[in-house]
Amino acid sequence: MANAVVAENTPFLWEGTDRNGKKIKGKSLANDEASVRADLRRQGVVPTRIRKQRKSMFSGGGKITTADIALFSRQLATMLAAGIPLVQSFEIVGNGHENAAMQKLILAIKADVEGGSALAEALAKHPLYFDDLFVNLVEAGEQAGALESLLDKVATYKEKTEAIKKKIKKALTYPAAVLVVAFVVTTVLLIFVIPSFEDLFKGFGADLPAFTRMVIDLSAFVRTQGVFLGIGIGGAIGAFLYFKKRSRKFRHYLDRLMLKMPIIGPILQKAAIARYARTLSTMFAAGVPLVEAMESVAGATGNIVYEQAVLTMRDEVATGQRLQVAMENTDLFPNMVIQMIAVGEESGSLDEMSAKVADFFEEDVDNAVDNLSSLLEPMIMAILGVLVGGLVVAMYLPIFKLGAVV
Repeated sequence: MANAVVAENTPFLWEGTDRNGKKIKGKSLANDEASVRADLRRQGVVPTRIRKQRKSMFSGGGKITTADIALFSRQLATMLAAGIPLVQSFEIVGNGHENAAMQKLILAIKADVEGGSALAEALAKHPLYFDDLFVNLVEAGEQAGALESLLDKVATYKEKTEAIKKKIKKALTYPAAVLVVAFVVTTVLLIFVIPSFEDLFKGFGADLPAFTRMVIDLSAFVRTQGVFLGIGIGGAIGAFLYFKKRSRKFRHYLDRLMLKMPIIGPILQKAAIARYARTLSTMFAAGVPLVEAMESVAGATGNIVYEQAVLTMRDEVATGQRLQVAMENTDLFPNMVIQMIAVGEESGSLDEMSAKVADFFEEDVDNAVDNLSSLLEPMIMAILGVLVGGLVVAMYLPIFKLGAVV
């Protein structure tokens, strides 16, 4: 019900004076102007001007991203650390957010909290944005009376995981984008440029070099069968995306294949280990029992191979097995990680050692991605040069031969 009310809210811009007579201005979400006035008076603000915010032709409802959730966590943790009450913190964070969809979400949670719900309970009503790990940590903070500290840990966790996701996307997107550009350029040359040379060569009355003939035949094939080729490629991409989204077995095969790929595979493995260690550290520091924490840790790895391995580890730990031994049995973790976890178990500082593992591998991923970008740039330029240069050479070979004959 709260969500439905907030969804109808309209953004209002207001100006007024506070208790000290100082002029202030801001933005509020409300059903009507009267609600804005009443809310401002409760805050000790005397409104002098209130107007509806006009919608820009370039702005829409907005989409809530993981970066928005990470920012919200950090802002809320900062507000509570400053001693601002929870409901007022939601008011400040919500009204100050530029994303309209995020504003509505924050104020919907605020309405639930004002209605008497616990914060964890209010967050759990929005599972698309707050996963079990987030809700469990907030609940642990509320029960322990350390909500401010736990929200700070959640914010740090979200920021770290978001940063590593961006690094991985950067590593995978750059070469993929360049390959797409190479494909488009080659297709344009084959369809529009090569036929012009073919018409020119017909007037030569001489046999064409084999390389030139091959390129001309390839151009003719693309022009006559290009539609069917495009449909086939589009269908293959559609089938790939369909099975990737709906088939867990296919995703498991794909994730395992990606881990075995040269260059990219080690980066994905390090990223999975970093997320595993970061989540384990955050959950354990919050006082969540290890067996219960492992399920959230499994879902946070971002790779089904590691997810299934962590769930297997959870079952072994539940029967009394040490985490170090359970990790060894998976054959997925480097010896350094296993030994650091073993030290953490023995010294009772598993959260600290896991955080150090996460820091190490996050930095390792950063360096690996930077090195990959430096390595790929000349390689990609060479590939583009061979593709485009090869087509150009193929078209000029007959002209060179004619020049030699003359």
